[in-house]
Amino acid sequence: MKRLIDKLQFSLSERYEGHELAAIVRTVCCDILGIGATAYYLRESVVLTAGQEALLCDVIGRLQQGEPLQYIEGRAPFCGMDFTVGLGVLIPRPETAELVDWVVCDNKGKRPHILDLGTGSGCIAVALARQLPEATIDACDISPEALAIAKGNGEANGVRVTFFEHDMLGTAGSLPRSYDILVSNPPYIRQSEAAEMEAHVTDWEPHTALFVPDDDALRFYRAIAEIGQTEALRPGGCVYVEINQALGEETVALFEAYGYREVTLRKDIYENNRMIRCKK
Repeated sequence: MKRLIDKLQFSLSERYEGHELAAIVRTVCCDILGIGATAYYLRESVVLTAGQEALLCDVIGRLQQGEPLQYIEGRAPFCGMDFTVGLGVLIPRPETAELVDWVVCDNKGKRPHILDLGTGSGCIAVALARQLPEATIDACDISPEALAIAKGNGEANGVRVTFFEHDMLGTAGSLPRSYDILVSNPPYIRQSEAAEMEAHVTDWEPHTALFVPDDDALRFYRAIAEIGQTEALRPGGCVYVEINQALGEETVALFEAYGYREVTLRKDIYENNRMIRCKK
């Protein structure tokens, strides 16, 4: 076991270090190669099969190229559940779980109709369905590839969510019903901010789900606000969105300009402006 751990650490040390490297090594050994936790932590002697050796070589090569471990493993945890992820969808983040928690906290014991706009892996919709079992939840995305992953995640986690293809930058007329809640984690990172981001994000995760033009950074929030002013959102209904931390006040002003009330800006656990809730 020690020889295997040393090999992984040596092979990956130029790209990863410290706690991140230790976590990756443990995941590769236990979750990908299937070595038991006891053998791993006690450093028991192990002999890899030919299949495991080939898999190890493949995984090391992909990690050295910077591919996110979640894509290699094909899964990511979110809100206490496992989600299948692939190159066509974003990897769920802890900050997005805080958005889910806000919706859940406000709607415990209620039976809202909820639409997740731009669902990606389906993590928001599926987590809400698990935690608000009386809710009726729909979710849409422009990407058929993302929708296939999202549908699989809904089925794998045993919840009922209706997924459908829809472009939130298009017309709201094709939405199937009126909703009490619109929730979204839309693209919000400005192109100029890409240089500040880690390569494993910019090189691997889908840019269409991450970036917006600098000269139209709030385009998706404008679209969501416009959707909410149609019959898609019932009077008194709420919008919940994750936002760019650098554009909190601007995003608040946008929703206020569209006539929303009680526009609330909330920080995440890292004290960054991260979420907005407002009411129609």
